[in-house]
Amino acid sequence: MQKAYDSIQAIAGPILVVDGVSGVKYEELVEVIDEEGNSKMGKVLEANQDRAMVQMFESTQGLSTTGLKAKFLGKIAKLGVSPDMLGRIFNGAGKPIDGGANVVAEKEIDISGKAINPYSRSFPSDFIQTGVSTIDVMNTLVRGQKLPIFSGSGLPHSELAVQIARNAKVNDGSEFAVVFGAMGVTFEEAMYFQKEFERTGAIEKATLFINTAADPVVERISVPRMALSYAEYLAFEKDMHVLVILTDMTNYAEALREVSAARKEVPGRRGYPGYLYTDLSTIYERAGRIKTAKGSVTQMPILSMPEDDITHPIPDLTGYITEGQFVMDRNLHQRQIAPPVDVLKSLSRLAGAGMGEGKTRDDHSKLKDQLFACYARGKDVRELAVVLGESSLSDIDKIYLKFAEAFEKDFVGQGFDSDRNVIESLDLGWELLRPFPISELKRLNQKTIDAFHPDHKKS
Repeated sequence: MQKAYDSIQAIAGPILVVDGVSGVKYEELVEVIDEEGNSKMGKVLEANQDRAMVQMFESTQGLSTTGLKAKFLGKIAKLGVSPDMLGRIFNGAGKPIDGGANVVAEKEIDISGKAINPYSRSFPSDFIQTGVSTIDVMNTLVRGQKLPIFSGSGLPHSELAVQIARNAKVNDGSEFAVVFGAMGVTFEEAMYFQKEFERTGAIEKATLFINTAADPVVERISVPRMALSYAEYLAFEKDMHVLVILTDMTNYAEALREVSAARKEVPGRRGYPGYLYTDLSTIYERAGRIKTAKGSVTQMPILSMPEDDITHPIPDLTGYITEGQFVMDRNLHQRQIAPPVDVLKSLSRLAGAGMGEGKTRDDHSKLKDQLFACYARGKDVRELAVVLGESSLSDIDKIYLKFAEAFEKDFVGQGFDSDRNVIESLDLGWELLRPFPISELKRLNQKTIDAFHPDHKKS
């Protein structure tokens, strides 16, 4: 029998403190009822002997401890899931906000989830095409990987997220879907996501969970777990390959900090809770492949680095957990190069597993290395030209300088409306290398040059 307690001692932000409870469990749902009979939902955040801390799903503004009752429901938060959720848009509470009918759930699943057991994992190795050259060629994404995007305030990560969601596909004919989770975004961003998915038709293979800055803080913490729970359902029960895009993880971490402060916990670095690493890992480690399942869950979390500081706790800890990073650059953005990706700072640790014959093309790995090497030297030459003047450069240095400009303008700066397949991106890479004498292409062997170089390949 459910028991209502009127022993609510304090309200601190989204947290209620209830004394004199018994038999209360972690994550248990709680219904809070005021004197007028209005009710709001929450969940148990902490249960210690006869005291429980309840985290509210809605604002506590206007609530008073007088006459307030808390009813513990004996069950945990679950999300009703169905394949019919594809093509739909939901809020942070899992309720439709696209004007459509409520989804008839096939089953209900616990949104808390859990990380995949390492013993059960299958190594990520199959290519996912995003339509973005700097990812597909230079920092290849594979199924089951977690590859974050490090951005900054004012940089166009929302546009990049939509571009990836719209273009992402697998090349072997398998069923593919995108689950998109937005946390703490502005109303304008929320409308942008919704309209762009609908305008481009990407909504047909996608499910959106959107929490705006005006919505309850607790929903911000629930959104990535809802998105991942639905992705796991599609991947491991419906045999689909699912790409999960989460934006913005900085807003998620800020919500954690707000709740931690309300609980009066001892803060860690920059005021974030000391368990931030553990909490982030419970989200990121839900990506992967399982030996007994045909599907996969791939993650691309997006975070905006405060003050563009890559050593800030959020990107710093994210980098420890994930398999690389994709870094956006403010200088490129100011030069109107879109998407403004800093190729040299970006890294995909599993890129090699997604390259080669049957996945992309034989020349992919060697061509990528050569493009990296030429671009790195080109940037060095650019800095030298600033100090000494371009007239002081050798003829070969001038080729490298022109290559760096062309690489940023044509290869990196493809635009947000572009969708290049990986073969087109590889061919463009070869075209950019055309001005170099063969003696400078030290990362390529003669067999690869003969087969793929525009001036040498056999007809």
